[in-house]
Amino acid sequence: MFPDFSLVTPRLRLRPLTPEDAPALLRTMGDPVAMVAYERTFSLPDIQVWIEKNIRRYARFGVGLWAAELLENGEVIGQCGLVPQEVDGLSFWEIGYLFERRHWRRGYATEAARASRDYGFDVLAAPALYSIIKHDNRPSQNVARRVGMTPWKKVHYGEKLRDTEHILFRITREERPRL
Repeated sequence: MFPDFSLVTPRLRLRPLTPEDAPALLRTMGDPVAMVAYERTFSLPDIQVWIEKNIRRYARFGVGLWAAELLENGEVIGQCGLVPQEVDGLSFWEIGYLFERRHWRRGYATEAARASRDYGFDVLAAPALYSIIKHDNRPSQNVARRVGMTPWKKVHYGEKLRDTEHILFRITREERPRL
């Protein structure tokens, strides 16, 4: 793991998840409204497995989902980062994000996803970045659009889900907005 790693945005710090983050993640991952796209909630033991999976990703790939904590007080309010994925034979880096419901509509997901996008292009040298989003998850689609992604193609993803229809959003290096 990379304990000194962090990405800092105007209001957030993205840093590796630790086992101590499990109770904070439970506020999101245990919330049926926040987890509607997953079609299930996670228990504390499920979240501990989730964190361990990300710790293994850090060791193998140098990235994974990171804890998103408020700079003002260190409170973990969600997670965002880059995850290796494969869909329809295409391997890619996905920008993933999931935030506690009481912090929705404040721009935190967009802020964290932009930092992840920039890291993906600047550090990982990715030619393109993607987000896999359920066809009816408008708020998540809006975040993807705000970071410069556009719908690329429809895919079926998540074999354990009842509704597997997703949209693969994409941004290429050439399409990346320049500030």
